Amino acid sequence: MMKTQSGTDRSTIISIDALGGERGLSAVVGGMLKSAHKNSDIRFIVHGPAPELSRLVNKHPTLRERTEIRHVEKTVSMDEKPSHVMRHGKGTSMWNALESVEKGEASVAVSCGNTGALMALSMLRLRMAPGVIRPAIAVLWPSRNPAGHNVVLDVGADIRADARDLLNYAIMGASYARNGLALKRPRVGLLNVGTEEHKGRAELKEAAQLIEQAAPAGDFEYVGFVEGSDISGRRADVIVTDGFSGNIALKTAEGTASLIRDLLNEAFRHTIFSRIGALFALTSLRRLSKRIDPRRVNGGVFLGLNGTVVKSHGSADATGISAAIKLAFRLEQNGFSEKLAARVASGAPRVHTGDNDKEQEAS
Repeated sequence: MMKTQSGTDRSTIISIDALGGERGLSAVVGGMLKSAHKNSDIRFIVHGPAPELSRLVNKHPTLRERTEIRHVEKTVSMDEKPSHVMRHGKGTSMWNALESVEKGEASVAVSCGNTGALMALSMLRLRMAPGVIRPAIAVLWPSRNPAGHNVVLDVGADIRADARDLLNYAIMGASYARNGLALKRPRVGLLNVGTEEHKGRAELKEAAQLIEQAAPAGDFEYVGFVEGSDISGRRADVIVTDGFSGNIALKTAEGTASLIRDLLNEAFRHTIFSRIGALFALTSLRRLSKRIDPRRVNGGVFLGLNGTVVKSHGSADATGISAAIKLAFRLEQNGFSEKLAARVASGAPRVHTGDNDKEQEAS
């Protein structure tokens, strides 16, 4: 049984949905173990079948003393519709993981499960933060910027987004970049079919005006419209778009990265000379592989809720799950959820009502 926190304990309790992933319980526990070895301030409440979880967890004393196991056998499958899960999801590992956050037993939830179902249940259990109409999923995208990554949102929480939603995405994305990438004044760009002011749909032009107005109070820099090539570029730190475009861009990038890895492997194995060349380039190839390895930046963050939820890839292995846990821990240690809520709340009235009150202190 996990020890209770003392008044001076800085530990972060993370609620884990153990049944959501495609690689089984061993990958989930393996990811927890990697995280536990790296950080002594992490504690877990893990939701899944107690007999199997106990067998896996009890092999590792470091993990055993920091983990509370809560038995549940019911799970959400990858092909279940969110509407069905909303009606019948109570008692699943996903539901219970979110409920632990709702009750204040844990600070953040991590799941490898069905994305649509996880978002639906997150909205049901945690509710949306004041001023947010539609939540967003934000991901860290490998880039040429000094931080090594850009923040891109939304990548699939909701395919619709009007000007007001895009404004909220900009505020939330900037707060995420500030806390997740340690950027003091993030640069925000709005994804469009061109950088010229006259291009794009009417709601994009309206959103551009709202974001520009909100930038000084939101403590970020608005750089204007950006194109698809800027998602991994240096022009902006945060790329704002709707969930339809964002999800297509994300899946396209993942497919392209996989293709490049396969083509490189084929090229280096083509002849005996290319294999010899691969040996000389081994160190550089390993560095490149680590740099673009999606497992090491695994975790989409659900923004705009009264609580933090990190969505891991369904096919994540122990390394990927550990990366998602690391992200969840880092955000919680920075007080991200509270700071984000303050940013959204302070940004909302200033644009629409002209409220001149002093901005709330937030990061």
